[in-house]
Amino acid sequence: MSTRIAFLKGHGTENDFVIVPDPENVMDLPPAAVAALCDRRAGIGGDGLLHVVRSAAHPEAKGMAADAEWFMDYRNGDGSIAEMCGNGVRVFARYLQRAGHVTEGDLAIATRGGVKTVHIAKDGDVTVGMGKAVLPDGDVTVSVGERSWPARNVNMGNPHAVAFVDDLAHAGDLYSPPPFSPTAAYPDGVNVEFVVDRAPGHVAMRVHERGAGETRSCGTGACAVAVAAARRDGADPTATGTPATYTVDVPGGTLVITEQPDGEIEMTGPAVIVAEGEIDADWLRSATSA
Repeated sequence: MSTRIAFLKGHGTENDFVIVPDPENVMDLPPAAVAALCDRRAGIGGDGLLHVVRSAAHPEAKGMAADAEWFMDYRNGDGSIAEMCGNGVRVFARYLQRAGHVTEGDLAIATRGGVKTVHIAKDGDVTVGMGKAVLPDGDVTVSVGERSWPARNVNMGNPHAVAFVDDLAHAGDLYSPPPFSPTAAYPDGVNVEFVVDRAPGHVAMRVHERGAGETRSCGTGACAVAVAAARRDGADPTATGTPATYTVDVPGGTLVITEQPDGEIEMTGPAVIVAEGEIDADWLRSATSA
């Protein structure tokens, strides 16, 4: 390993990421190293890490290499692996554009949740095809303190529990994962969204992201919220043939989510690269072994 490792920092609606370009997948990034880099006091700081790898060079993505040149090897802030991150995909695309690997227009990005279609618009927003939502059967309940709410189980390539509440303050501090039942519904943990209505077709949310705590935004969570809100409101584009669009306010900004009649979900929002620099490899080795 060289003594210096390139990195960038970016965010999508203030869901922020450490970006580590590693096209040939030569870096070893164990969970402890990722957690050290994402530490906001002793590291660079981020809700997660975007490891940028060519699909053909990563064992989990080789099968997608014919459809997507680049693989988003996404890690949560605690070092654990996640299937997908909607805000992360937008920032990943912005990095590829900044590095000269892609230009404005359409591209494909491989993720553990499958190949995602992306459009980089001239106005700077990035739209991601997030795939179709899966709505598992069964009742789910989430709790904060003495309060409990029924939640909609929505899978966007990663699991979500969406609860509609009267006040976003009812979500508490969201430092620790809100309890849920039955535990068998989410054997690997879950992202929990608390949602209030702002206006017809307009909601606001807070989220506890599995492995990260409360974040300023969650792209897959916003998609899950839009789908849950549409079904609550009696809208199912796959049945009616009419798209359903929701504006979703998150603490870090606003995302626009559209569910198409074929079930495909599109998410549009900003993606910003704010800095780039070098990681000291000696520090990283020391932080990883501490």
